[in-house]
Formats: sequence, C-alpha cells, structure tokens
Amino acid sequence: MNIKMMLISSAAALSAISGAHAADAIVAAEPEAVEYVRVCDAYGTGYFYIPGTETCLKISGYIRVQVNGGPNAVTGGASTSGTSDWDAVTRGQLQFTAKSDTEYGALTGVIVLQTNADNSSAQISKLDSAYIDIAGFRAGLFYSWWDDGLSGETDDIGSKVTLHNSFRYQYETDSFYAGISADELEDGYYASGETPNNIGIAFGIGGKAGAFTYQVIGGYDTDNEEGALRAMGTVAIGPGTLGLAGVYSSGPNSYYQAAEWAIAAEYAIKATDKLKITPGVQYYGNYGIVAGDFNDNNDAWKVGLTVDYQIVDNFYAKATVNYLEPDQGNDVTTGFFRLQRAF
Repeated sequence: MNIKMMLISSAAALSAISGAHAADAIVAAEPEAVEYVRVCDAYGTGYFYIPGTETCLKISGYIRVQVNGGPNAVTGGASTSGTSDWDAVTRGQLQFTAKSDTEYGALTGVIVLQTNADNSSAQISKLDSAYIDIAGFRAGLFYSWWDDGLSGETDDIGSKVTLHNSFRYQYETDSFYAGISADELEDGYYASGETPNNIGIAFGIGGKAGAFTYQVIGGYDTDNEEGALRAMGTVAIGPGTLGLAGVYSSGPNSYYQAAEWAIAAEYAIKATDKLKITPGVQYYGNYGIVAGDFNDNNDAWKVGLTVDYQIVDNFYAKATVNYLEPDQGNDVTTGFFRLQRAF
C-alpha cells in the first residue's frame, strides 16, 4: 500500500469514528443573564436598585470611638460600675433606607441598628429607629423634634428621652415645615407612684429664610398633665452662626424636666473649612426636681466649649468640655473626646 492509499484509508476511518460518536457530542449550556446592580439617582447619592425590584436602597452608618470624662463617667449606652472619672465607649451604627415611587409620592422605610460597647462583654444593642414614611405621614420608632438642639454640646434644652413610638404628620416645603405627633412616652418622666404609660401630643413648626433658621415646638404630657414649649433660632453673623434658644415647662414632664425654664446661647465660629469652634452658655431657672416639682430655690448656669475638626472626608474629631454650677449642690465639669468615621 502506497502512502497515498494510507492517507485516504486513515481519513475514512476517522470520519467513520466521528460519525459514530456524533450523537454523544457535548453542547455547552447558554449562560444565564446576570442582572447587575443599577445605580438609583432619583433620591440622591448612594442609592441602588435592589435586583429584580424598583425599590432603591441606601446603606450608611458610622463608627464612633469616644472617651468620656466626669464624675462617675457615664458612657453612651452603658455606665461604669465604679467611681472612675473617665470611660471609653465604642459605637457602631448601620442604617438602611429604602425608597420606592408610588402614586402618593415616595414610600420610605428606615431601619437603624446600633451597638454601644463599654468593653468586650458590656455591650448594648438596640433598634435606634424603624419607621415608615409616605405623603408626610410617619409611623414607627423615631426621634421627636425635642431631639433637635443647637450645634454645640453645651445646651440642655431637649427631652432626656427623645426616641418614641409615634404617629406623625408633617407638611413641608423647601423652606418651611409644620407637623403634629402622638407619642408613646412609656420610658419618659413619670411622678412617684405613677406607672410609665404616658401619651404625649407634640407639635413642631420651623423653617429658614436666607441666613436665618427657626423652630418652635411644644408638647403636652397627658399623664403628668404638664407641658413644655421651646423656641430656637440661628442666624449667620460674621465668621460664624449665632444660636439662641429658650424653653419653659409648666411642671416636670416627659418633654422637659431639667428646670422650669432655661435660656441658651452659642456662637459657632467657622475658623477654617475644616475647623469649627463653638462656645456656649446656658442659664436654668428653678433647676432640678424636689418632691415632684421644680426646685424654686435653685438656679444654675453652664458654660462650655466644643471643637469640631474634619480630618479628611468622612472622618471627624470632636472635643468638648462643660462646667455646670448650681446654687445648691456641687459644681461639675464634664466632657468627651470623639473620633467618628462615617460612610
């Protein structure tokens, strides 16, 4: 057999083998389509579409490390068991914000999870907020208007507890808002012999006009049958912003119980693009509670300084020191140093 015949025979044999196994050929499966995460820019930066839905989700939060100073220092969320005048605490907070468009406007849901760690074993985890918001109506666990305050760390013009299960309606535009809420004051102030099952009705009005901002809020504690009223405003003057506030309480209640009345002032100086220095002062009339009512024989004053510094984008440092001197009782100096990384 010559070479030509050998080549023809080999080709024929290979062709026969190929034909015999053609039915067993492996066919690669078509890859499934992958749905990539899409950016949602309808509600601002940071939102993305949850795959397979038209709901936009934003994940944010911060990590905070803070050292508190003061007599028997109290940490953010846990307290020392001894008599140390300083204590360190670390906080981690994570917020989920979901938004979707409806015929009534944006439907918003917010969940905020927070853990405060005094040390590796003494930790307090909590639901810091969880609420539904649509067309101005809000329901769930959220902070009231009484959580607002001046920008420094000296003023004491808010409730001791400002996080409530509430139902609220708030009308708002770019420069004005007005609303009313019904608050469960279950962990608020209650008189001796009473049970902590208060209901409160609160209102808030505020807005801005050029360099001026204002807020007027009030609350009535139905169980204690007492109420409180507060007015606050800021205006840009020179290199900073002047803030003034005044509060009056008819009697100790869940909305305000530090004193019968108080006035506070501060001046937030924008020293540089990254540095803000805020001195503040406050005066209390009839400070403290005696036998279920404000102490008529005790006034107090407070002075302090807060320094805020932006180290880099999303990384901040804050330090504050405050001095309180009541007519009756010992004077006290408190403060803290904080580092916070936001994302």
